[in-house]
Amino acid sequence: MSIEATRAYFGGLGMAGRILEFEVSSATVELAAKALGCEPARIGKTLSFNVKGEPVLIVFAGDARVDNVKFKNHFGVKAKMLSPDEAVELIGHAVGGVCPFGVKEGVKAYLDVSLQRFETVYPACGSGNSAIHLSIPELVRYSNSLGWVDVAKY
Repeated sequence: MSIEATRAYFGGLGMAGRILEFEVSSATVELAAKALGCEPARIGKTLSFNVKGEPVLIVFAGDARVDNVKFKNHFGVKAKMLSPDEAVELIGHAVGGVCPFGVKEGVKAYLDVSLQRFETVYPACGSGNSAIHLSIPELVRYSNSLGWVDVAKY
């Protein structure tokens, strides 16, 4: 899947031209911020978890970390990230490019409230050298999010 799936997803919305691809890696928050020339906090990093046997994505602000107590209180289980192999198999994107766009059927996505302090953010687009500039309302719409969660510390 990866960037091709994301490109097809946004292509169906008439937005494929908004995907940014870089000559350099954007696979980490720091690298993405450098490639984009923005503050690291504005990178929409998507982390993938196994929640009761189901793949779950949460998009966080780039400077946020998982708060294990909040995560367990919200989801009822300890935060357990997917391995790189599991991310490809269950989500359809490799670590470094994981995003909530163009994912496999049945993947649940949430947005962390750490993003709400920004008007726009830059989530990845399925590869370790891509991103898209989205307003928060666009992120809500195009991520097919099940809602906002408060599971981070920053």
